[in-house]
Amino acid sequence: MDPVAPPRAGRARRRWGPALTLGVLALVLGAGGWAAVRHADEPDHGGHGRSASPRSIANGTVLQSRDARPTHLRIPAIGLSATVASLGIKADQTVEVPENPAEVGWYRLGARPGQDGSAVLLGHVDSTEGPAVFYRLRSLTRGDEVDVRGADGSTTRFEVTSIATYANEDFPAQKVYRATGSPGLALVTCGGRYDAARGGYQSNVVVYAALDTT
Repeated sequence: MDPVAPPRAGRARRRWGPALTLGVLALVLGAGGWAAVRHADEPDHGGHGRSASPRSIANGTVLQSRDARPTHLRIPAIGLSATVASLGIKADQTVEVPENPAEVGWYRLGARPGQDGSAVLLGHVDSTEGPAVFYRLRSLTRGDEVDVRGADGSTTRFEVTSIATYANEDFPAQKVYRATGSPGLALVTCGGRYDAARGGYQSNVVVYAALDTT
C-alpha cells in the first residue's frame, strides 16, 4: 500500500436534539485524497491487514479473525462500555461522527481493530445534556486495558501507550489514521479550550493503544 498525502484535520459541529454541540474530530481529505486506503469491507490483496494468531486472553475469549467489524468498546479503567457504529465519509469529504453522544464510531474506511495500521474510534466528549461517551478519555494512563468486541463475538485487547492533546490546526492526521505498521488503536475526542465563536473545542485528545500480545 503506497503512502498517501496527509489529510487535513478540522472540527465538526452537529446537532443531537435541540442545539447540541458536539466536540469531535472531522477529517477533511487532503488534495491527495484517501483513495489508497483500502475500504474495510473489501478483500486485502496487498499483504496488509494480516490477523494475529488466535490465542486465549484473561477473560476467556479468543482472538479470532480480524475480519469482523467492531461492535462494542470496553475500557474498565474509566467504566466505559459502549456500542460501536460504523462511520464513513460525508458528501463534504469529512468523516461522519456518531449521531448519539453515548455511542462510539469506528472509521470503517481504515483498519479494523487488530489489523495492520491504526483503527480509529471517535466519540463525543460532551453534549448539552452533560458528559458524553469519551468524557473521561483524557484520564486514561499508560497500560490501561481497552477491549474491542467484533461482530463474530471475538475480542481484541489493546493497552494504552500514550495520550496526547493537539491543537486542531496541528492534528497529526497521517499518524492517527495511519494505514500501515503494527496493529494499533486511536481513540479520538475533543478537548482543550471551548470557543463557540471559533466553532467549538480548539483541540483534540488522542489516546494511542497497541495490540496486547502478552
